[in-house]
Amino acid sequence: MSAYAGIDVSKATLQIALYPQTDDLSVANTPEGLASAMDYFRAHDVHHVLMEATGGYEKLAVRLLAGAGFKVQRVNPVRARSYALSMNKRAKTDKIDARILARFAANLDEEPCCQPDADREELTQLVNQRESLVQQRDDNRRRIKQADSAFVQQTYKTLEVQLQMLIKSCGKQIAQQTRKINAQLMGQLTAIKGIGPVTIASLFCYLPELGDLSRQQVAALVGVAPYNNDSGTKSGKRSIYGGRAKLRRAAYMSVLVMVRHNPDFKARYEQLCNRGKAKKVALVACMRVLLVRLNAMVREGTPWRDQPV
Repeated sequence: MSAYAGIDVSKATLQIALYPQTDDLSVANTPEGLASAMDYFRAHDVHHVLMEATGGYEKLAVRLLAGAGFKVQRVNPVRARSYALSMNKRAKTDKIDARILARFAANLDEEPCCQPDADREELTQLVNQRESLVQQRDDNRRRIKQADSAFVQQTYKTLEVQLQMLIKSCGKQIAQQTRKINAQLMGQLTAIKGIGPVTIASLFCYLPELGDLSRQQVAALVGVAPYNNDSGTKSGKRSIYGGRAKLRRAAYMSVLVMVRHNPDFKARYEQLCNRGKAKKVALVACMRVLLVRLNAMVREGTPWRDQPV
């Protein structure tokens, strides 16, 4: 009988539980500890392993387990906690969390999708580094306005120069790594007015499924799908929820440019505003159209074509 495994990940340890069995195991979050975990999984006929995304501490486990042939899946911690509450499990310990994840794995409908890709991991780190550098630069630009000391002002100006150089260098590395992953797709996306190198890199990092999804799935994954809020005779206001926030931010910045300079999206945006839609709602609708069309373009292998509204 096949079993499902849940892993509660921390920096130092991996707390493992099985379902429907009630076995527990704790190993170090190291290659040696994971080797012991893999032997344990094989002995109990485990095929599907579920863990939470913990900001990077789970990366080693995902890479080694997937490389060994196990079906590995990461879920948002909010989903895991919501599942625990739905089971009336309010207590929280490492063992309890691992057992909840193991049971959650048995009830998940979607297929495990964690396929580690070293090139995409490298690109993700570069994109995150650039985002951090830009944030530091922008924070310093705000702080210099409040500084009265000449020395402090000069320090901020020096940091500005250094950060600008690092941002530029990081951008070059991002372009090289993006080209390494898929030069053809990068060329197709670069040809679209409003889609810049950061957005292209974000698509490569945070939406590797692009081209393999339906229009409904791609909108939901990015978090631009409007969800109903109806009950009985009440017809509530639809709103977006969840999704991949970093990719959504990149798409938002691209659409801000496209509704100004791309005739297709400019006309679509103006049409929505003229129909009484709020500007942000109109922008989100344009984001959804952009992502659906990009998904179709990659799926069908065709170049981008502007379309009339």
